[in-house]
Amino acid sequence: MTTSGDTVGSGQTTGRRPRVVIVGSGFGALFAAQRLRKAPVDITVVAKTTHHLFQPLLYQVATGILSPGEIAPATREILRRQENTRVVLGEVTDIDLAARTVTSTVLGRTTVHPYDELIVAAGAGQSYFGNDHFAEFAPGMKSIDDALELRGRIFGAFELAELATDPAEIDRLLTFVVVGAGPTGVEMAGQIAELAHRTLRRDFTRIDTTSARVILLDAASQVLPPFGSLGKKAHKKLNEIGIDVQLGAMVTDVDVDGIVVKDGDGQERRIHAATKIWAAGVQASPLGKLLGEQSGAEVDRAGRIAVRQDLTLPGHPEVHVVGDMISLDKLPGVAQVAIQGGRFAADAIMARIEGRPTAPEFHYHDKGSMATISRFSAVATIGKLRMSGFLAWMMWLVVHLAYIVGFRSRITTVLHWTVSFLGRGRSERVATQQQVYGRLALEELGPNFEVSKTGGTSADSVPVDVSGRQSA
Repeated sequence: MTTSGDTVGSGQTTGRRPRVVIVGSGFGALFAAQRLRKAPVDITVVAKTTHHLFQPLLYQVATGILSPGEIAPATREILRRQENTRVVLGEVTDIDLAARTVTSTVLGRTTVHPYDELIVAAGAGQSYFGNDHFAEFAPGMKSIDDALELRGRIFGAFELAELATDPAEIDRLLTFVVVGAGPTGVEMAGQIAELAHRTLRRDFTRIDTTSARVILLDAASQVLPPFGSLGKKAHKKLNEIGIDVQLGAMVTDVDVDGIVVKDGDGQERRIHAATKIWAAGVQASPLGKLLGEQSGAEVDRAGRIAVRQDLTLPGHPEVHVVGDMISLDKLPGVAQVAIQGGRFAADAIMARIEGRPTAPEFHYHDKGSMATISRFSAVATIGKLRMSGFLAWMMWLVVHLAYIVGFRSRITTVLHWTVSFLGRGRSERVATQQQVYGRLALEELGPNFEVSKTGGTSADSVPVDVSGRQSA
């Protein structure tokens, strides 16, 4: 346990190196750890996955363009040259601000990590706006598990349609509904349309894949609202590639057979569809609520915690929160906010250790936003510059390639993009029953599954998951 005599802040310690705990393995956590690689500190990176996920390209894993390894390299491999850094697997279930400890659990094993400085970059998950039961039938797009499950559902729908004899069942199987017309939803819908109209067109004998319906739903009145006028161009392009964009449509129910939508006039209608994909909202990590209860910081409906201008919690200058978890100046939930926030937090820690004053405010430098629509077409905003079409698509390729970690992953990504965008193939079309149903089976087994697979000593009681995490 950490005692008051161990506190860092005046530049003095009790003879040992300050302990920095970083929660998460996303952009904020990774860039913070790398920033501290030469600092005289001992870093512990705690995350519930063993990889760093490049989330913006998850939809390409789901549609067979990329493999999981290309967008999710092992965190240990990335940080292996940092002698001051230890990587630990575990889902953080508790943070005690008074005792300065972080508690993590994995497969029934609980570990407590004392800290002098803490960076919380646990990110966000999918939000179903209070309808978490939708997740069983409409997976989100926040993890490798989600992407592999969706890959199985998407490619499996075509396989089952080839076997079906009832025209109504074929139509249901070849109807794909994407909920959410933000960047993730637009990119996913565009790639499913590419699959149906181009990639798979000659692969089946009984069905015509080009007859597949791809529906993009959103309760908003515009596609890609943050992109302004470019949203209208994106809407037009989506229609041109065969996507049925339905705006002002609120989802009221989702089941195995389809989805129920309420239009602006109050009328409800059902869309029969076997494959539903949820890309409509995000919910910050439950750790935000936990930190809010202890620090008094306000937490909004999406679970984001209100941090001070220097990204710290009220009364706790040793605790930084970065990335999708924060509510500050309406910052967007994009990778650059996390990257810059992680570096800012790391710089503040180094300043505190050295006894220097820390920067009073975090200033975000907006480097623009991009979204692909289809092959050779994208939209991009960079400052006052607004671009669409092929040039924006090329810029999207370059920028996203730059953020992929590892030279080998960049090379294989380029090769897979060449096969998919210039040719008709998809390098990753393997889909298994385990991918499609594994999540549902694990949730059915519950916590007893974790205890049975610990591989170590058994506990007398089943550990309780206090994270509040719901299925996605």
